[in-house]
Amino acid sequence: MKQVSEMSFEEALKELEQVVGQLESGSVDLDKSIALYERGADLKKHCETKLSQAQARIEQITLAENGQPAGTTPFDAQ
Repeated sequence: MKQVSEMSFEEALKELEQVVGQLESGSVDLDKSIALYERGADLKKHCETKLSQAQARIEQITLAENGQPAGTTPFDAQ
């Protein structure tokens, strides 16, 4: 099994979706459910970190009065 820290966002999200599906199905025993939950928590945290890193890199294009790009400003999600 690949280490979560080595996964791309897409890999982690895909596995997280699989984990959620298994937990929702109710077809796994308690010990396996706990292990899946822990793995899912790690995957979720990794995805959130990757999204935060991407958000920090997003820049918002500012437009001049004539509608032409005038530069960029840091992304502000608030």
